[in-house]
Amino acid sequence: MDHEAQPLKRSQVEKLKEESQYLRHPLAEEVNNDQPSFSESAAQILKFHGSYQQDDRDARKLQRASGGGKVYFTMIRVKVPGGVLTAEQFLTQLDLCDQLGNGTARITDRQDLQLHGVLKGNLRETIRRINEVQLTTLGACGDVVRNVMCCPAPLRHNRVREQLQNLAQEITRHLLPRTPAYHEIWLTDPDTGEKEQVTEPSGEVAEVEPIYGKTYLPRKFKIAFGLPDDNCVDLYTNDLGFLAVVENGEVVGFNVLVGGGLGVTPSNKNTFPALSQPLVFVRPAEVVPVAEVVVKIYRDYGERGDRKRARLKYLIADRGLPWFREMTERYLGRSLPDPLPLGVTEVDDHMGWHEQGDGRFFYGLNLENGRIVDRDAFRLKSALREICQRLHPSIRFTPQQSVLFCDLEASARSEIEQILRRYGVPLSEEISNVRRWSMACVALPTCPLAVTESERVLPKLIDDLEREVAKLGLDAERFTVRMTGCPNGCSRPYNADIGLVGRTQNKYSIYLGGRLLGDRLAEPFAETVPLEKIVETLVPVLQLFARERQDHETFGDFCHRVGVATLRARLIRGEGAAG
Repeated sequence: MDHEAQPLKRSQVEKLKEESQYLRHPLAEEVNNDQPSFSESAAQILKFHGSYQQDDRDARKLQRASGGGKVYFTMIRVKVPGGVLTAEQFLTQLDLCDQLGNGTARITDRQDLQLHGVLKGNLRETIRRINEVQLTTLGACGDVVRNVMCCPAPLRHNRVREQLQNLAQEITRHLLPRTPAYHEIWLTDPDTGEKEQVTEPSGEVAEVEPIYGKTYLPRKFKIAFGLPDDNCVDLYTNDLGFLAVVENGEVVGFNVLVGGGLGVTPSNKNTFPALSQPLVFVRPAEVVPVAEVVVKIYRDYGERGDRKRARLKYLIADRGLPWFREMTERYLGRSLPDPLPLGVTEVDDHMGWHEQGDGRFFYGLNLENGRIVDRDAFRLKSALREICQRLHPSIRFTPQQSVLFCDLEASARSEIEQILRRYGVPLSEEISNVRRWSMACVALPTCPLAVTESERVLPKLIDDLEREVAKLGLDAERFTVRMTGCPNGCSRPYNADIGLVGRTQNKYSIYLGGRLLGDRLAEPFAETVPLEKIVETLVPVLQLFARERQDHETFGDFCHRVGVATLRARLIRGEGAAG
């Protein structure tokens, strides 16, 4: 490690990481005690093991009134590189959410899976059973490389998707934390009577964590592989992105993109959303070494005093892209060619029926906000379970929080549709474009950072919006609507056509002018709009779009061309409602 690069000021979390002895303490001491929750210090270390401690915020007021404390539980995140898993692995997660969780699971916009409502006393069994089916939670949260994203479509007519998936798996293995603490704490049988092995590591840092070091990274780090003709992974929002260069059906290299990230802290004016920028071009064999180098530069030079400015985007903003390239080549030990003049041209969410190219088919099922649940007549979880049990498809999670059933025979088409209809689950072909391209973060009642609702209110808002869009004859349009319960940007609102960002209880900022391609940031259009006023605030803009759009112009491109400030001024003058 470049010790000269280490900052003098360190946050309390940095000290906790260093004192944890590679993610052991004080977590190891608290796993088996009789307390319903972890201490704040242990909960910080728990994140690296793939779990967040949470409480039911809906229950707080009632608990206070009755003299009780918070109702604690954990969210467990299962790492699923590239979104790929088997039907059996998926079924295990559905069983766990029923047996040890709150009955729901959620596919995230990073292609992994979250189990909710797991009590502290059930945490060890849950993690053990996840590992028994060859999955892991290690590094799904915390200051490490998170789930590596990749286009999930199982297209077999060329090798491009397969090449990207192979690299996503390889880079995941290479950048996985290597501490033995995860195995010692969660996968050692406490019923054998043997003392669990929690001996302290000895020797140099490199012997335990040769890439991360004893304090790991300054903050989380996100990696994705994308394609120019299908940016379904939202490549530009990642710390590190690899944009494939394809020739004659083969990946010949990648543009390396660095510095994406959407989190914002309104009270800190030095924080901002950013999209990644092209750095260099690399051949496929150089992907893993260059990824390691970028992670190490971030490890050595990233901010460790102020966690609000600890992401890679701020290091690049402060030092400059030329400096970062110079450091990349210095750490790598050789120069690299310039990136190619390449951008993204299309996005596919892979919903509906598709030929794979090998005589089989896959079906993309839209899951609103990724939530897997049985609720009244809508029994999505039961439908997914029956499809997996009867047809044993391979499973892929998408970056839009949905699921692909893959490697299906032609005869499976009618069977899947019958199962979905029997359980009250709408087919992807029956869902409006507005709903199909919408996403929300979890927010209340479980996220401790949420200042208002998101997942629980977006479906009703979409009900209202899709009616207005249909009235204007715009129901064939594709545009992204993304909502968050706070400014941290977990559902990627800042590069959407329409971004709805929670600012305070039941009030949101509206952002316009991003686009489906994900390569442009949106701009603030209206501040602190009440939830019930959002659709009526958007309708005049949609009316202008319907009247004044140019040929094949998207909604986001229209807002960008006209200018968000100009749109705001025109609507103040009442132009949107004109005939």
